[in-house]
Amino acid sequence: MIVDKEEFIRFLMSIPGIGRAKAEAIYESGFDTKEKLINADIEDLVRIKGISENLAKRIKEGVGKEAEKEEEKEEKEEEKRAVPRIKPKLDEKLKEALEKRREKKDREPEFLRQEWFRYKRLGECWRRPKGLHSKMRKGLKYRPPRVKIGYRGPRLARGLHPSGFEEVMVYRVEDLDRINPERQAIRIGGTVGVRKRIDIVKKADEMGIRVLNRGEL
Repeated sequence: MIVDKEEFIRFLMSIPGIGRAKAEAIYESGFDTKEKLINADIEDLVRIKGISENLAKRIKEGVGKEAEKEEEKEEKEEEKRAVPRIKPKLDEKLKEALEKRREKKDREPEFLRQEWFRYKRLGECWRRPKGLHSKMRKGLKYRPPRVKIGYRGPRLARGLHPSGFEEVMVYRVEDLDRINPERQAIRIGGTVGVRKRIDIVKKADEMGIRVLNRGEL
């Protein structure tokens, strides 16, 4: 329900054939919400100055379509909220490894490309330093940190999603048959179309499989 006058007038002006004067006239006549316009009769709208019968019908259609869109949006949001976030079944060793990885990640420095500050075209994305005289490659003092094997996380937690699941890419509904819901979660491929993506999500929910990129629907 729209309460703000300016917002409601802007909405009315988005309907073809209605300018600011007509929008204000509709608002001042007591039709200050979408619900009132939906429930109003054509005859009631025609009584407003400047509103013809055709325009009244157009207003009713425009408001009705907008209300349907809002209802669909609310339903989708409710569906997203209703889906519980599935968690993996982890043993104590793996839980400990994931916790150590999180702690290590918090202490990890930011790895920046050699001379990122000098040339804008290079960007900050990490690249291994090269060059015969490169001080960063040699690891001399006061040079930025380099990617080294010592920064790796625990072996048990390596390659796992932050939730603890092992990520598996899927492209078809049939790919779900090889998924272990207790240890694996799926990520739907970017080339999968909307219709097939919906089928995959529906089947995954039935099988109790977590979808990591559900929010992209």
